[in-house]
Amino acid sequence: MTTDTKITVQRTIDASTSAVFDVLSNPARHAELDGSGFVLSDERSDRITANGQKFRMNMNGDHMGGEYQTDNVVSAYDPNKMIGWRTAPAGQEPPGWEWLWELEAQGGDSADVRLTYDWSNVTDQALLQKVKFPLVSQSQLEDSLGNLASAVAG
Repeated sequence: MTTDTKITVQRTIDASTSAVFDVLSNPARHAELDGSGFVLSDERSDRITANGQKFRMNMNGDHMGGEYQTDNVVSAYDPNKMIGWRTAPAGQEPPGWEWLWELEAQGGDSADVRLTYDWSNVTDQALLQKVKFPLVSQSQLEDSLGNLASAVAG
């Protein structure tokens, strides 16, 4: 599903919600999940355990002139059900876009996983002129779900 300010993709993954959540809550594994190619690695981040927690990622993208870092503030945390974060350039407050993963058990070893990329809270007009949303396409989000399926299978 795509709107003017949000893209949501969904996939059933052959793994329990706890196995999926275990991968998603570990920033050290985010580079292997990323379908956009922007995420390089985490920057000595701890496992995500609560709302408000911050973790830093090493990134690379032409839209930022090459390598850069982001700070991510956990905005949704419900073990085995939901995890999300708002992203900002390192050292700045999040300007309004968010990544949200929602998990729904479909039996013991299967989970419906929804990934939403939402930039509806970006209100800075200068930023909206500079950054052409969406930076990540629906197909790249679908690739992230495929990468997640591979990560939990391995």
